Amino acid sequence: MTDSHRRRWPKAVLFDLDDTLWPIAPVIVQAEQTLFAWLATHAPRVAQRFSIDSLRQARLELLARRPEFQLDLGALRRAGLVAAFEQAGEDASKVELAMAVFFAARNAVIPYDDVLPGLLRLKGRVLLGSITNGNADLQTIGLAHHFQASVSAPQFGRAKPDPAIFGRLRAPGVAPGEAVYVGDDLLLDVEGAGRAGMRAVCG
Repeated sequence: MTDSHRRRWPKAVLFDLDDTLWPIAPVIVQAEQTLFAWLATHAPRVAQRFSIDSLRQARLELLARRPEFQLDLGALRRAGLVAAFEQAGEDASKVELAMAVFFAARNAVIPYDDVLPGLLRLKGRVLLGSITNGNADLQTIGLAHHFQASVSAPQFGRAKPDPAIFGRLRAPGVAPGEAVYVGDDLLLDVEGAGRAGMRAVCG
């Protein structure tokens, strides 16, 4: 590959979200604490019977029995709450309210300092998109207007590193080699994008 080819400006830059545009682990910890505080007030029998850790363990056991939930961790959490509500004798109609509380906190992310300046610099020069295995909501986060296209594994039904989810965002006139994917995971992001024919950057 020549130096001039390596320096060629891409036509599309596609991003992973969690742990690429913002740190996610502390956000999930806070979201689970916020959810548990809500349960203590609005579904006290669940909070009395379970802890944050035991709810998490129950989700892992459910995932082991039903690996299809790997595509949609929000659906896994909802199913785990339904089971917990039923076991505790709580009104399961409150589960959707509980999920709304969790998702509001889960989307209270703080982008890394260079994210917004970087998006503003790229906007208008290339097509911007996002591809995620998670359930971050760019509209709620306030960044949706920076992206021309976005796809998630729960929405698409296939997850990274499957090359199909990368191909889902290819715009007309943009060949795979003219797109760059930016992510944080060597397998899911770098290998997945490479299998789809894209260049990849791992931060």
